[in-house]
Amino acid sequence: MKRLLSSLIRFRQKELVKSRSTQPSFTRWQTFRSFIGGLIAISCLGILSSLSTYSLLIAPFGASTVLLFGAPNSPLAQPRNLIFGNLLGAISAVLCVFFLGSSPLASGIAVGLAIALGQAFRCLHPPAGAVALLGVLLKASPIFILIPVLFGSFILLGIAFGFHNFQKREQSYPLHWL
Repeated sequence: MKRLLSSLIRFRQKELVKSRSTQPSFTRWQTFRSFIGGLIAISCLGILSSLSTYSLLIAPFGASTVLLFGAPNSPLAQPRNLIFGNLLGAISAVLCVFFLGSSPLASGIAVGLAIALGQAFRCLHPPAGAVALLGVLLKASPIFILIPVLFGSFILLGIAFGFHNFQKREQSYPLHWL
Protein backbone atom coordinates (compact mmCIF):
# COMPACT_ATOMS: atom_id res chain seq x y z
CA MET A 1 0.00 0.00 0.00
CA LYS A 2 2.85 2.35 0.89
CA ARG A 3 4.52 1.65 -2.43
CA LEU A 4 1.33 2.41 -4.35
CA LEU A 5 0.86 5.67 -2.49
CA SER A 6 4.46 6.65 -3.17
CA SER A 7 4.02 5.87 -6.89
CA LEU A 8 0.86 7.95 -7.04
CA ILE A 9 2.57 10.91 -5.38
CA ARG A 10 5.51 10.73 -7.83
CA PHE A 11 3.10 10.49 -10.76
CA ARG A 12 1.14 13.52 -9.52
CA GLN A 13 4.33 15.57 -9.13
CA LYS A 14 5.50 14.70 -12.65
CA GLU A 15 2.13 15.61 -14.09
CA LEU A 16 2.10 18.94 -12.25
CA VAL A 17 5.49 19.83 -13.71
CA LYS A 18 4.29 18.88 -17.21
CA SER A 19 1.07 20.86 -16.92
CA ARG A 20 2.86 23.97 -15.66
CA SER A 21 5.12 23.91 -18.70
CA THR A 22 2.34 23.35 -21.27
CA GLN A 23 -0.70 25.16 -19.88
CA PRO A 24 -0.82 28.89 -20.56
CA SER A 25 -0.70 31.30 -17.67
CA PHE A 26 -2.28 34.72 -17.65
CA THR A 27 -1.71 37.92 -15.74
CA ARG A 28 -4.61 39.48 -13.88
CA TRP A 29 -4.76 42.20 -16.51
CA GLN A 30 -5.00 39.65 -19.34
CA THR A 31 -7.75 37.82 -17.47
CA PHE A 32 -9.65 41.06 -16.92
CA ARG A 33 -9.30 42.07 -20.59
CA SER A 34 -10.52 38.63 -21.70
CA PHE A 35 -13.53 38.96 -19.41
CA ILE A 36 -14.38 42.43 -20.77
CA GLY A 37 -13.93 41.29 -24.39
CA GLY A 38 -16.19 38.28 -23.90
CA LEU A 39 -18.75 40.41 -22.09
CA ILE A 40 -18.84 42.98 -24.88
CA ALA A 41 -18.94 40.43 -27.73
CA ILE A 42 -21.71 38.21 -26.40
CA SER A 43 -23.73 41.18 -25.11
CA CYS A 44 -23.53 42.86 -28.52
CA LEU A 45 -24.74 39.71 -30.27
CA GLY A 46 -27.58 39.44 -27.77
CA ILE A 47 -28.56 43.09 -28.14
CA LEU A 48 -28.45 42.88 -31.94
CA SER A 49 -30.61 39.75 -31.76
CA SER A 50 -33.21 41.46 -29.61
CA LEU A 51 -33.26 44.58 -31.81
CA SER A 52 -33.70 42.57 -35.00
CA THR A 53 -35.87 39.64 -35.92
CA TYR A 54 -32.81 37.43 -36.33
CA SER A 55 -31.21 35.28 -33.68
CA LEU A 56 -27.47 35.90 -33.86
CA LEU A 57 -26.63 34.48 -30.45
CA ILE A 58 -25.83 30.76 -30.62
CA ALA A 59 -23.87 28.65 -28.15
CA PRO A 60 -20.88 27.97 -30.43
CA PHE A 61 -20.17 31.71 -30.43
CA GLY A 62 -19.43 31.44 -26.73
CA ALA A 63 -16.61 29.06 -27.60
CA SER A 64 -15.44 31.31 -30.44
CA THR A 65 -15.36 34.19 -27.97
CA VAL A 66 -13.13 32.20 -25.62
CA LEU A 67 -10.61 31.84 -28.44
CA LEU A 68 -10.93 35.42 -29.71
CA PHE A 69 -10.46 37.04 -26.30
CA GLY A 70 -8.81 34.35 -24.19
CA ALA A 71 -6.24 33.18 -26.75
CA PRO A 72 -6.19 35.76 -29.57
CA ASN A 73 -2.72 34.69 -30.73
CA SER A 74 -3.83 31.10 -31.24
CA PRO A 75 -3.88 29.97 -34.87
CA LEU A 76 -7.42 28.72 -34.19
CA ALA A 77 -8.58 32.26 -33.30
CA GLN A 78 -7.49 33.97 -36.53
CA PRO A 79 -10.08 35.44 -38.93
CA ARG A 80 -9.64 32.71 -41.54
CA ASN A 81 -10.35 30.05 -38.92
CA LEU A 82 -13.28 31.89 -37.35
CA ILE A 83 -15.11 32.75 -40.57
CA PHE A 84 -14.34 29.76 -42.77
CA GLY A 85 -14.34 27.23 -39.93
CA ASN A 86 -17.81 28.27 -38.76
CA LEU A 87 -18.99 28.53 -42.37
CA LEU A 88 -17.86 24.97 -43.13
CA GLY A 89 -19.50 23.75 -39.92
CA ALA A 90 -22.80 25.34 -40.97
CA ILE A 91 -22.57 23.95 -44.51
CA SER A 92 -21.84 20.49 -43.08
CA ALA A 93 -24.93 20.72 -40.89
CA VAL A 94 -27.25 21.87 -43.67
CA LEU A 95 -26.01 19.16 -46.05
CA CYS A 96 -26.39 16.45 -43.42
CA VAL A 97 -29.90 17.59 -42.52
CA PHE A 98 -30.85 17.67 -46.21
CA PHE A 99 -29.46 14.22 -47.03
CA LEU A 100 -29.62 12.36 -43.70
CA GLY A 101 -32.14 14.13 -41.49
CA SER A 102 -31.41 14.88 -37.85
CA SER A 103 -30.42 11.47 -36.52
CA PRO A 104 -27.50 10.89 -34.16
CA LEU A 105 -25.58 9.51 -37.13
CA ALA A 106 -26.20 12.73 -39.07
CA SER A 107 -24.92 14.71 -36.07
CA GLY A 108 -21.74 12.65 -35.97
CA ILE A 109 -21.20 12.93 -39.71
CA ALA A 110 -21.74 16.71 -39.61
CA VAL A 111 -19.20 17.19 -36.82
CA GLY A 112 -16.70 14.84 -38.46
CA LEU A 113 -17.18 16.63 -41.76
CA ALA A 114 -16.63 20.02 -40.10
CA ILE A 115 -13.35 18.75 -38.64
CA ALA A 116 -12.17 17.16 -41.89
CA LEU A 117 -13.05 20.20 -43.99
CA GLY A 118 -11.43 22.54 -41.45
CA GLN A 119 -8.24 20.51 -41.66
CA ALA A 120 -8.36 20.17 -45.44
CA PHE A 121 -8.82 23.91 -45.98
CA ARG A 122 -6.50 24.87 -43.10
CA CYS A 123 -9.18 26.75 -41.22
CA LEU A 124 -9.80 24.51 -38.22
CA HIS A 125 -11.88 26.28 -35.56
CA PRO A 126 -13.06 24.02 -32.69
CA PRO A 127 -16.41 25.82 -32.24
CA ALA A 128 -17.22 24.86 -35.85
CA GLY A 129 -17.89 21.35 -34.58
CA ALA A 130 -20.49 22.82 -32.24
CA VAL A 131 -21.95 24.81 -35.14
CA ALA A 132 -22.32 21.58 -37.12
CA LEU A 133 -23.91 19.74 -34.19
CA LEU A 134 -26.28 22.61 -33.40
CA GLY A 135 -27.32 22.87 -37.03
CA VAL A 136 -28.31 19.20 -37.18
CA LEU A 137 -30.11 19.35 -33.84
CA LEU A 138 -32.08 22.41 -35.03
CA LYS A 139 -32.76 20.78 -38.44
CA ALA A 140 -31.15 23.82 -40.02
CA SER A 141 -32.25 25.20 -43.35
CA PRO A 142 -29.80 26.92 -45.71
CA ILE A 143 -30.49 30.33 -44.10
CA PHE A 144 -28.63 28.98 -41.02
CA ILE A 145 -25.42 29.39 -43.01
CA LEU A 146 -25.95 33.14 -43.35
CA ILE A 147 -27.91 33.93 -40.20
CA PRO A 148 -26.73 33.33 -37.54
CA VAL A 149 -23.44 31.70 -38.53
CA LEU A 150 -21.83 33.90 -41.17
CA PHE A 151 -23.22 37.25 -39.99
CA GLY A 152 -22.55 36.41 -36.35
CA SER A 153 -18.98 35.34 -37.15
CA PHE A 154 -18.32 38.62 -38.97
CA ILE A 155 -19.76 40.61 -36.08
CA LEU A 156 -17.54 38.73 -33.61
CA LEU A 157 -14.54 39.37 -35.84
CA GLY A 158 -15.31 43.08 -36.01
CA ILE A 159 -15.67 43.31 -32.24
CA ALA A 160 -12.45 41.35 -31.64
CA PHE A 161 -10.55 43.47 -34.17
CA GLY A 162 -11.76 46.72 -32.62
CA PHE A 163 -11.27 45.54 -29.05
CA HIS A 164 -7.73 44.25 -29.51
CA ASN A 165 -6.51 47.12 -31.65
CA PHE A 166 -8.04 49.76 -29.37
CA GLN A 167 -5.64 48.61 -26.65
CA LYS A 168 -1.91 49.11 -26.75
CA ARG A 169 -0.60 45.56 -27.05
CA GLU A 170 2.74 44.17 -28.09
CA GLN A 171 1.04 42.17 -30.82
CA SER A 172 -2.14 43.28 -32.53
CA TYR A 173 -5.03 41.08 -33.57
CA PRO A 174 -5.14 39.38 -35.98
CA LEU A 175 -1.76 37.83 -36.55
CA HIS A 176 -2.84 37.25 -40.16
CA TRP A 177 -6.04 37.61 -42.16
CA LEU A 178 -5.72 34.66 -44.53
